[in-house]
Formats: sequence, C-alpha cells, structure tokens
Amino acid sequence: MTADHPADLTIVTLLPRLLDTNGDAANARVLAQRARWAGLTARIVPVQSAADLPETVDLVVIGSGTDTDLAAARDALDTLAAPLRAWLAGGVPVLAVGTGWELLSAGLDLADGSSVDGLGLVAGRASALPARVADDLAVDAGGLRLLGFENHLRGYGGGPTALGTVSSGIGNGDGTEGVVDGTFTGTHLHGPVLARNPELADRLLRSACDARGLTLAPSAQTESVDGIAKAARNQVAVRLGLTSE
Repeated sequence: MTADHPADLTIVTLLPRLLDTNGDAANARVLAQRARWAGLTARIVPVQSAADLPETVDLVVIGSGTDTDLAAARDALDTLAAPLRAWLAGGVPVLAVGTGWELLSAGLDLADGSSVDGLGLVAGRASALPARVADDLAVDAGGLRLLGFENHLRGYGGGPTALGTVSSGIGNGDGTEGVVDGTFTGTHLHGPVLARNPELADRLLRSACDARGLTLAPSAQTESVDGIAKAARNQVAVRLGLTSE
C-alpha cells in the first residue's frame, strides 16, 4: 500500500487513547479485516489531533471513555468538529459508542446535577439513569438482532431515529436503543459491537463501498467468522430467555 496505490478504504479511529475503555476502538479493526476478507485493501488511521487526519476518509469509528476523561475527550473532539461535521454532511459512515456518541450530542446531564456540553453534531441528549447499567443488551434493529454488553450511567432521548427496540436490557432507557441519523450510528453496545454483530459491520462497509463504487463480496473466511459470532450471540440470547437465530 503506497501513495501510488492507496487503500480502497481508509478507516479513521478518533482519539483511541482516550476513547477505548471497553475496547471499542477495535471496531475499526473489524471493519478493516472484513474489507480485506472481501478482497479490498483497507488501512486504519488513528487520529489524536487534526494533524493526523488523512486526505481521504471512508469510515469513522469513535469509542467510549470514562467520565473522569469527559472534559478532556470533549475538548479533543471539539478540535475535530469541522471534519466531523463535514463527514456527517458528506455521508461518511460514522459509528460512535457510549461517551463518544454522547459527546457529539447536545450535551450530557450527569447524576450530580451538573452537565457537559456536547458538540451538537447529533440530535438528542444524554440524561442520567437512576443507576449504572452493566449487563447484556439485546436489540431488534429492523429484523437484525444485535447483542452486546451495555455499561453506562446515562440514557438518551431526542434522537431522530432509534437504532432499534430493546429485547433485553436498558439501552436508551425508553425501550429503544441507540440512534441512527443518516450515516451516523450511535449505540451503547460494547463488545466491540462489530465483532459480535458482523452484519452491522457489513452495513457500514457497504455504505462506504457504495460511495466509492466498490463491491463488498462475502468470502469463505467471513462466512466462517460469522458462524462463530452467531453461535456466541445465541449463547447469550438463550441465557436471556430469547429465541436463538
């Protein structure tokens, strides 16, 4: 992969040092590997500041962080607000998890009554739950079952469209989970979510590939890995009293 032969897909992971508490920055690795299994080339670019930004961005991943780092993460993301706004307006698929998602919203209301302003790039606001939620989360996302682990202090409201409805767990706190706004997806699902739910990964990849005129073709490797992920999801589903896939 050289300047003369650039990657088919460039995947940016924002602030992986600050926003990787639950391993969610690894979602970028899932996207890159699935692209490679499909016969494409892909590179991951960790972006800690605007100086790290590549010329071309096809997908963006933002992980979750701790509340002790909220102010630092918010300030760091604020320096990247212009490219984030451009990516969202330009239809670049963006996946944000936990606080990485919340910090793009209008703001975060904390349990002690204080609040942290968000960047206002995504509709909605994160509000305090009665207690921390830390358990398995199952979501029906338009016929696609998503499973992961939720670990958060806040719910979410006011988003344009939910990612799905909660089958087991808390999610946004109102029976829904996550938010979808154009090519933006926000979720409380950890895991990392794309490793446990490869169909969601492929949904993001296809959106990026369509924009570049590329084809995402399944391979024997993806089918094998998808079978393992499905078996893992079914184990959790049965434990939660849900039907297996």
